[in-house]
Amino acid sequence: MLDRIDLHIEVPAVPHKELRGDQTGATSAEIRARVERARLIQEQRGCANAKITSGRLRQICPLDDAGERTLEMAIRKLGLSARAHDRLLKVARTIADLGGSQAIQAKHMAEAVGYRSLDRVYWK
Repeated sequence: MLDRIDLHIEVPAVPHKELRGDQTGATSAEIRARVERARLIQEQRGCANAKITSGRLRQICPLDDAGERTLEMAIRKLGLSARAHDRLLKVARTIADLGGSQAIQAKHMAEAVGYRSLDRVYWK
């Protein structure tokens, strides 16, 4: 059942010191602009990443050698299904799009794997 959920992460409480600090992150407007750019990229590609068919997955989500190794290790160590494999590729594609990268790099794949925290808890 977990392989049907693309993202599952724990969100710990933010320590009081960080809440009161003067660190600032990206504004909502900046994040919105990144999302809109990523959606435009997907639109130009012909479909939203979530709708990529298995047949087009390799074409739209090619990996370099380091990305392949990262994906292979995650599947082996976490015991992921074929469905989870496809979902990881789609999430990595989205992460790359948000970063403005045409290619999916190992860092994008590693981040996508990081969003599968429940797999790490239940499949070890």
